Amino acid sequence: MKISKVDDATLQMIQQYQKTDRVEDRSQEKPEKAAASLVPEEKVNLSTTAKDVQTLKNAVSSLPDVREDKVQALREQIEKGAYKVDAEKVAEKMVGESLLDVLS
Repeated sequence: MKISKVDDATLQMIQQYQKTDRVEDRSQEKPEKAAASLVPEEKVNLSTTAKDVQTLKNAVSSLPDVREDKVQALREQIEKGAYKVDAEKVAEKMVGESLLDVLS
């Protein structure tokens, strides 16, 4: 319910002054605070599983691609003539691999 209608020029001037004052107050805020209020805050929460996976990935990437100790041991066996190849195992692997290729 409106009690009285005020069309006073003074009232309009006061309202305009208040609006301008609010704008000036905002512009005087610290730049970091003003920018922070404009930019939405982004957060990332990683689960413990994701952190574990990242740790394991870093650990695996630090491992060498070639196991030099195994290579050296096999090289020594070959040089001594002690390295024996089991032809039956080789044939089984070859057949198994070719079956996988055909089925996939």
